[in-house]
Amino acid sequence: MSTSILPIRRNLKFNLNPAKALTWHRDGLNISQFLNTMSLFFPVGERFFINSVRNYRDQITDPELKKAVTAFIGQEAIHGREHEEYNDFVAQAGVPLHAQEAIVAKLLGVVQQYSPEAIQLAITVSLEHLTAILGGGLLDLPEIMDGSDEDYKAIWYWHALEETEHKAVAFDVYRTVIGEDSNLGAYALRSSTLVLSTAAFFTLFTPFYLHNVRIKGGLTDLKGWRAVAKHTWGRKGVFLNITKPWFDWFKPGFHPWDHDNREHLKNFKALLGDRLKDAA
Repeated sequence: MSTSILPIRRNLKFNLNPAKALTWHRDGLNISQFLNTMSLFFPVGERFFINSVRNYRDQITDPELKKAVTAFIGQEAIHGREHEEYNDFVAQAGVPLHAQEAIVAKLLGVVQQYSPEAIQLAITVSLEHLTAILGGGLLDLPEIMDGSDEDYKAIWYWHALEETEHKAVAFDVYRTVIGEDSNLGAYALRSSTLVLSTAAFFTLFTPFYLHNVRIKGGLTDLKGWRAVAKHTWGRKGVFLNITKPWFDWFKPGFHPWDHDNREHLKNFKALLGDRLKDAA
């Protein structure tokens, strides 16, 4: 492995308040729905990631990478479980998250049925990069979450921290079983897949998000849209923050820990507090 960081499976639970599901962010509905809509992708996405890595588990001989794969699977399973509950609360508030999730599940099911396992792993590696840099952006910019509901804030910080912690695991599996960048085919596959996966994600996310805002009356909320713009493409916006890390993917020889943000991993206690005491 390229780094000694070994992910840790933490069986955390979050006491989310269903009554705050649509307005838990301090800036109100539009930014809350932005993150809520992102959450709908996680349960089905995490299951896809687990299966894609598990397909190659028997080909891993490095003992540290084998341990990391086991921890990766455990972390992703718990992410899916906690976001299922989160998504249930949003759905109970009248947002069609489950119908949207079914569309994502159907699409990923088609990918699993008709594409080679190598492509499934490449998609996983690409989307793990996207989620890792988004999570890293959230950790780099604490002002995005300042003043929001503590429990919803905690679930996003927890997810961001663990995505950071295991961000190289699927990549190292890919490098082991498909090939390093000296293998032109392996490099071309991982490079093209990031472009296609990012495009596919936002092609689904954008109409879902706009619909979820519209049905709750947020389309004409100019203050809400200003908050979304500020937190995405503003000077301290997460999308602006991740632009360079996204493009770094295409450098030959790139590895996720080239973005060495492991200092954030020291902040589990500070960001999650007493929730860690009950993790097992």
